[in-house]
Amino acid sequence: MDILIGLANVLTDPIILAWVFAAAIVGMIVGAIPGLTASAAIAMLVPLTFYMEPLSALAFLYVIGKSGRYGGSIAAILFNTPGTAASAATQLDGYPLAQKGQASKAMKVATISSVIGDFFGEIVLIVGVAWIAAVALHLGPPELFAIYLTAFVVIGSVIGKSVLKGLASAALGVVIKMVGLDPVTGAERFTFGITELMDGVSLVPLMIGIFVLAEVFEQVAKRSDPVQMVDEPDDQTARDRNRLTWVEFRPCLPHILRSSVIGTVIGILPGLGSTIAAFVAYGEGKRRAKNPEAWGKGALEGVAAPEAANNAVSGPSMAPLLTLGIPGSTIGAILVGVFLIHGIQIGPTLFVTSRELIYSLFACGLIGIVMYGLIGYYGAAFVGRFIARVPTDILYPIIMLTSVMSAYVSRGSLFDVGVMILFGIVGWGMKRFDFNPAAFVISFVLAGGAEEAFRQSLRLSDAGILIFVTRPIALAFLLIGIFVLVSRVRSLRARPVDAALDDA
Repeated sequence: MDILIGLANVLTDPIILAWVFAAAIVGMIVGAIPGLTASAAIAMLVPLTFYMEPLSALAFLYVIGKSGRYGGSIAAILFNTPGTAASAATQLDGYPLAQKGQASKAMKVATISSVIGDFFGEIVLIVGVAWIAAVALHLGPPELFAIYLTAFVVIGSVIGKSVLKGLASAALGVVIKMVGLDPVTGAERFTFGITELMDGVSLVPLMIGIFVLAEVFEQVAKRSDPVQMVDEPDDQTARDRNRLTWVEFRPCLPHILRSSVIGTVIGILPGLGSTIAAFVAYGEGKRRAKNPEAWGKGALEGVAAPEAANNAVSGPSMAPLLTLGIPGSTIGAILVGVFLIHGIQIGPTLFVTSRELIYSLFACGLIGIVMYGLIGYYGAAFVGRFIARVPTDILYPIIMLTSVMSAYVSRGSLFDVGVMILFGIVGWGMKRFDFNPAAFVISFVLAGGAEEAFRQSLRLSDAGILIFVTRPIALAFLLIGIFVLVSRVRSLRARPVDAALDDA
C-alpha cells in the first residue's frame, strides 16, 4: 500500500518525473565515460540539490546512481574500457561481441539484464526495509556501536587488495571526522587554530576531492588517448545481425535470475558493492554454463550475468543506510549528506517520521529503472558515439571547473575549495598506493554516529567497555566482524592477491 501511495505521488508530479528523467540520462552518460563514476557525478551535483525539494533532490541523485551503474556497460562494450569498475566483468564478453559486429545486440542484453536485476533488488528493498527498520528500533546504543564497528572492519578489510591498507583507510576517515569541536565537552580537536575547522571538515568538498578531483589527476597523469569506438555499419545486414531474438535471449534468463539474487545479497552487506557482485556472478555463471569455453569470447550470457548482479546491488545497498544510518556503498555515503542537508534524520525512526517520502523515493527508483531501460535499449549506441566525439582535453578541464564551483557553492567558502584540492591529492595518492578511497569516505560518514553511540553506551554501563560483550546482540555483531576479518586474511594468505582479484 505504501509503495502505491508513493507511485501516485510521483506520477502526478511532473517536476519530480522531469528530475527522474534527467537523472536517467545524466547517469547513463557519466557511467559511460571511462574513468568517471556515478559517485563522482553525484558528488559534483550535490550542491545543486540544496535548492530542490527533498524528494526531487534525493530522487535525482538516487536514479543517477542506478543509471550510472548501467552506463558503465556502454563503455565496456563499445570502447573496451569499463566505464565503472563493475563493468569490467561485462567487458570480458561485451567487447568481443562488438568486434564481431554485434555491439547493439550486446547492449540490448546488458540493458534488459540491468533492468531485471535492478527491479529485483528494488522490490526486495521495498518489501524488506520496513521490517529491518522495525527490528532496528529495538536496538540500543551498545548494539548500534557494535554494528558501526563491524561495518568499519568489514568495509576496511573486504574492499581492496590489502586488509591492512583497507583498515588504515577506514581509520583515516574516522580521524578526519574527529576534526572540530568535541560534541560533549566543546573542546577543539585537530583544528590547529584554524577557525574554519571548528565546524569540522565539510562532507561535500571532501567527497568532490576524493571522487572527482582525484580521478581528474589520475587521467591527466595517464595522458590517455581518446577512446576509440568500434565502428559498426548502419545497413540492413548490420541491423539483422544485431536483432535480439527470443531463442538467443532465453539461455540468458537463468543467469539473470541467479545473478539478481547474488547482487541483492551482496548489496545488503555494507561495503562489498557492485564490483564484487559482478565478478562473483560472472564466475558462478561461467561455472554453471553449458558451454563455459565460449565465455570470454563473446557469449551473451557473459554480458547478462554481471550486468544483472551489478544493478541488483543498487536497491539493497540502501537498506543499511535507511534503517541503521550505515551506507552500504559510496553512493549511499553521499546520500547521507543530502538527507542531512534537507533536515531528514536517517535511521530506524525514518520510517516513522518520513515514511511517505521514503516510499515515494522507492517509486522514483522504479520509474527511473524503466526510463533508463527504454533510453538505453534504443539509444545506448547514440550515447557511445556522443562520448567518443568529446575530446578528453576538453572534458576533464570542464569537470575540474565544475568541481571548483560545486565545492565553493556548498558554503560559499574558498576554504572549502582548498579542502577539495587537498583531498583530491589525498585521493589520488590513495589510488596510487592501493589504499581505499571508498572505505575512507564511508568511515568518515559513519564516525559521527559511532562516536555518539559509544559515548551513550559508556553512560549506560557501570562496567565500562565490557557492556559490548555482555549484550548478546552487540557481542554477535562483534564476532561477525572478527570472523570476516580472519576469513579475509586467511583467503589472501592462501593465494596471491592478483589471483584472488582475477577470480573475484
